[in-house]
Amino acid sequence: MRPPALPRVRGTLSWLLQLGYTTLRLFKQNGLQNHAAATSFYFLLSATPLLLLLSYAMQLLGHIAENSVPATILMAALYNQLQLESLTALGFIPRQAQLSAGGVGLLTLLLSSRGLVNTMQGAFHIIFPDQTKRNLVVSWVLPLIILPVLFLLMGVASLAQVTLSFLAQNDFIGTGNAQVLKTLNTLFGFAMVWALLFAAYWRLPRRHPRARDAALFALAATVSLGLLLMLFGAFFKLENYLSLYGALGGVVFVLIGAYFAFLLLYLWAQALYSCGKADITALEKLFLGGSGEGASKLEGYVFADAHRLLEKYGEIHPAGHTLIAEGDDSRIAYFLYAGRARVFKNTNGGRRPLGDLNEGQLFGEMAYLLNEKRTASVVADTEITVLALPPHIMEELMRHSAPLSRRIIDTLCQRLERMNLASPG
Repeated sequence: MRPPALPRVRGTLSWLLQLGYTTLRLFKQNGLQNHAAATSFYFLLSATPLLLLLSYAMQLLGHIAENSVPATILMAALYNQLQLESLTALGFIPRQAQLSAGGVGLLTLLLSSRGLVNTMQGAFHIIFPDQTKRNLVVSWVLPLIILPVLFLLMGVASLAQVTLSFLAQNDFIGTGNAQVLKTLNTLFGFAMVWALLFAAYWRLPRRHPRARDAALFALAATVSLGLLLMLFGAFFKLENYLSLYGALGGVVFVLIGAYFAFLLLYLWAQALYSCGKADITALEKLFLGGSGEGASKLEGYVFADAHRLLEKYGEIHPAGHTLIAEGDDSRIAYFLYAGRARVFKNTNGGRRPLGDLNEGQLFGEMAYLLNEKRTASVVADTEITVLALPPHIMEELMRHSAPLSRRIIDTLCQRLERMNLASPG
């Protein structure tokens, strides 16, 4: 039977604490702050030629505006809302773009796009470790396409937003109507950013996480990026960087903003991976009893509460209950959390005891490891509380924890030796 239901709030808080600790530990261990810096650099290389292309569009729009009122309104909206004059003054947009420079800008855009996407793929490969390789054609062609398309979509959303703002400020379509359309466009932009992050979190890992988990963490990342944008505008002023770095102040300003944005993106990606491994990490700490490699007092405190694991995997059995019967085909392994059990083996002379199982021991894993029937019986000597672990959990544990794997193999060797001694002749 299952143990009594424990308070869900306690289990949720314990899970969140373990998730946060594991995420931060892996984030630092994987050096993702360095990957964020590299990604922000490629982002800047990609954004600069896009601004150059924007200058071409503005020149073309200027020629059209000479004979078109709507084009004049659009051009004024872009200059006012996107502060293109400031970008031109900072040197991001040249005052006169030449065709040769445009060719260089387009080539830079394509190459930097590939560098940006490959850098993100490399970071995700570290966050979500896997040995499989991607298709060579996809790995070369996709980066050359995806970034210009993404920037184009984001540019369309931004263009619609600033145009509506300009029209509302000048009372062309009515303030109320413009505000509704502006709100809808903001929601559309939010949804688009969420969709991009969801696609990255779901498809970039070679072993794709569950779509539901990827969607949830993409939502958290999108909200975090929105908060970052507000805080960044409040605490970081472009004028300060201009006064400190001169003409390079604008570049430094954009690099810092992109760096923090990609830090958040990778942090939530690491949290997504940690979420999928939360039970595995907690089970590892429980089985090793705080004696694992690199264990600390903080780690012992974070993983000290086993109630969540008991609620999910725990079983309580009375004294005399046969938990494992020799010859069965089951592959479930057990961890003895409380109580005592005895191991027996059938021989020609009857049932022969092989030893006792005490609290803190993992047993029943031989059937999983050897893919054979049960070689012995386990009977509860007192009332016992065990954690029942299906084969896929054992597989994850063996892959995740080298110390635990060594302990299991050592225990397996000792049991095989005892069984050989117990066998007749």
